[in-house]
Amino acid sequence: MHDLHRERMSAGETRAAGSLALVFAFRMLGMFMVLPVLATYGMDLAGATPALIGLAIGAYGLTQALLQIPFGIVSDRIGRRPVIYVGLVLFALGSLLAAHADSIWGVIGGRVLQGAGAISAAVMALLSDLTREQHRTKAMAMIGMSIGLSFAVAMVVGPLLTRAFGLSGLFLATAVLAMVGLLLVAFVVPRGNGLLQHRESGVARQALKPTLRNGELLRLNAGIFILHGVLMCSFVALPLAYVERAGLPKEQHWWVYLTALFVSFFAMVPFIIYGEKKRKMKRVLLGAVAVLMLTELFFWVWGFGLERLVVGTVVFFTAFNLLEASLPSLVSKVSPAGGKGTAMGVYSTSQFLGAALGGILGGWLYQHGGLSGAFLGSAVLLALWLVIAGTMREPPYVTSLRMPLANQALGDASLSERLMAVPGVTDAVVVAEEAAVYIKFDTKTVDRSAIEALVNPA
Repeated sequence: MHDLHRERMSAGETRAAGSLALVFAFRMLGMFMVLPVLATYGMDLAGATPALIGLAIGAYGLTQALLQIPFGIVSDRIGRRPVIYVGLVLFALGSLLAAHADSIWGVIGGRVLQGAGAISAAVMALLSDLTREQHRTKAMAMIGMSIGLSFAVAMVVGPLLTRAFGLSGLFLATAVLAMVGLLLVAFVVPRGNGLLQHRESGVARQALKPTLRNGELLRLNAGIFILHGVLMCSFVALPLAYVERAGLPKEQHWWVYLTALFVSFFAMVPFIIYGEKKRKMKRVLLGAVAVLMLTELFFWVWGFGLERLVVGTVVFFTAFNLLEASLPSLVSKVSPAGGKGTAMGVYSTSQFLGAALGGILGGWLYQHGGLSGAFLGSAVLLALWLVIAGTMREPPYVTSLRMPLANQALGDASLSERLMAVPGVTDAVVVAEEAAVYIKFDTKTVDRSAIEALVNPA
């Protein structure tokens, strides 16, 4: 049986994973490209104040947070594609509204409408429908990589596009990207055999309460909330710091972000490898939060002149990218068997709420306390996270597995107990309506083939 797991992804699975990763990437590009430019170019809009610029930066997070889980649940009822189509159309309409706005309020309205296209859960569920069990983790990793890459590209392309075509041109480009995503879903993403009920990639309502009561997951949700709050708050202040404190014209900011992201990508990898190999992810997490906090304090006290700001930005992105890459992995480790999809849904909602709060807070702090206020406010948020994260336990180093069950195995009332008795298996739950069992196990202690033999004996 385990020879099956060495089998390659089929052409259809590769096409599904690649095209849906592109849909994700195009949408995230549209979200992120405004980050490095709105604070500097947005002040030319009628009625703009720093507080309203902050609201425009974070506004998409409000509707994303509100609609993320409901859209996922609706996609279970009416199908993935209709929800994804509606979400991409809303995103494109929001982009067009912002592109044709001549006041800050028009841009805020556009960002709110962009955020209403909350399709992440539906896209992940469609990916589950189109890939086999043994390849799903690989397919989801492709989506994760596309999100990271789109963030990096957005930081560089956003300033270049805005320099060439202005803010309206930037928003028009995001509308085009949404329509390209729509065409990909319509013509490139393969048709599936129907909806797959799958708790690892969708929100299960019965798992919501336990997820919201799980202290370890709550700590991680608070972490992503603060991380994206700090990101948005910093992007109200950082582009302005380059103009005001370093005299760098806003048209030239792209090379700073390109340098910072390129260096930070390679700088964070050893820490991830160390954390996973040595099983010291808590230490890596706390270290990265502390470095991020010290970077904000550095910007506050010493962030004057181009060289210092560039060094600070490189360190900021190294710590940020390390945390951004580590947190979903920790959620996956900590969530109970069969609860990963729900845990990730709540996590995403926390992330977008943090983005909304961070933009609003950053604008307000800059308006009332200048650059120092925004940087100090970010440092205070990170100090709070350090306190919260300090109380977390070292996460279990486990892998999640979902296995379909034959009829005779489904009738075996003692299956989950026998699985839990295997050394290295930390959690097991049989979900009868899916005819599947969800298992979490330590790969250093127990071999996957031994679990397969126990679940579905020959």
